[in-house]
Amino acid sequence: MTTPADAALLARLDSQRQHVLGIVEGLDNEAMEKRVLPSGWSITAMLHHLALDDERFWFGGTVAGDRAVIDWVGSGGDGWDVPPHLTGSQARALYEDACERSNAILLATSFDAAPRWWPDALFGDYRLATVRDVVLHMLIETATHAGHLDAARELIDGRQWLIFE
Repeated sequence: MTTPADAALLARLDSQRQHVLGIVEGLDNEAMEKRVLPSGWSITAMLHHLALDDERFWFGGTVAGDRAVIDWVGSGGDGWDVPPHLTGSQARALYEDACERSNAILLATSFDAAPRWWPDALFGDYRLATVRDVVLHMLIETATHAGHLDAARELIDGRQWLIFE
């Protein structure tokens, strides 16, 4: 059970997830495959990254200690390595499913608890001490990538995502 403050934090994370989904709404698979920024990623690739490297890694692996996620990370799993057959709509569905799974994990976990697994080999001395710290990290990560998606979408068709909350 989360506290009111933790519920508010989760609501802010969900708001940023909705920003991600909102900015890609209405794009067809061809538009989602366009690489419009110098770094060369597509919207499909960003959604795949958000689903695997962010939602699945941080909540499934770090918070919940899911062995399949830990093994995936240990084998060099990389959310930027997008399967060639993955469409934009499939990547969007993958992200939505990952967010749903993450919320189930978070609703069953104390935000004061320590992460169940930590990838020392990836981060060295850097460590997030609590689930709350992981949620805060993910809020920043998701908001950052929502901004990246804003730029990509504007370059694709001029659409801008503006929210005043």
